Amino acid sequence: MKGKLRISLKANEKIYINGAVVKVDRKTSIEFLNDVQFLLENHVMLPENASTPLRQLYFIIQVILMNPNDSGDARDMFRRSLPLLLASFSSEQIRATLKQVDRLVAEEHTYEALKMLRGLFPLEAVALAESDTAYKPIENLALEALAS
Repeated sequence: MKGKLRISLKANEKIYINGAVVKVDRKTSIEFLNDVQFLLENHVMLPENASTPLRQLYFIIQVILMNPNDSGDARDMFRRSLPLLLASFSSEQIRATLKQVDRLVAEEHTYEALKMLRGLFPLEAVALAESDTAYKPIENLALEALAS
């Protein structure tokens, strides 16, 4: 992030900043003056919504962002999951974006990686609908462990 970034929050909204959860009691604006990792409450995915391959990857990266000091398990899971996803999608757009996501996570730009993944959800829905086999979530137990 370069320069200033101003974010407006509604009353009782949460924002996750560098691993801390902040809840505001009234409408307010926050201005970030330096580099910061943050996640707005409306971009937080609950474990039960991580029901597709890319949504599971999103959840893993989200854990990295929300808990940066204890993200080793999530980073390991990301490293194991990404090659499997690259091999399982035939869409070059999805594959190219996943490679960009990998680079962003490696460079500690997790918010940007999450933003890119959200953009892939419609393409993933089409790919899964065209697939001959029903999707079976991988590593559900690991996702549940990360959520706790």
